[in-house]
Amino acid sequence: MKSLKKTRRVQVIAIAAIALVAATALIGYGMRDGINFFRAPSQVLAEPPGPSEVFRIGGLVESGSLKRGEGEVIRFNVTDGGGVVPVTYRGVLPDLFEENQGMVGTGSYRDGVFEATEILAKHDETYMPKEVIEALKAQGVYVDPANGS
Repeated sequence: MKSLKKTRRVQVIAIAAIALVAATALIGYGMRDGINFFRAPSQVLAEPPGPSEVFRIGGLVESGSLKRGEGEVIRFNVTDGGGVVPVTYRGVLPDLFEENQGMVGTGSYRDGVFEATEILAKHDETYMPKEVIEALKAQGVYVDPANGS
């Protein structure tokens, strides 16, 4: 009688382990396109991603680089102080999007140009995404507007 209980217990544990592995695999498979890694412009230039890889890039819109009115495509450069990446975007930019302000774009890097499918801009005068601040601090160009350091 004890060997039957022991056998059932081992079977239940084995089935539970298989179910856990299957659930983890299904979650990973479902999220494979939903995870976009963040890269600063200097990281993109140092290690260019493949043309099929979708990722997020963030930094400051370079002063004097914003080109509107040249057809449907808007062109600008994004920088983190250590590198400059040209960006193209087809669509309507957020209202608060402007030069020398923080932005984050989602898209892919093809032929030396980041082709954005989505552009996010700051939502008030002081906000900047955490990833952008960290990238700018790493390059030594970020000044905290709250305390000037």
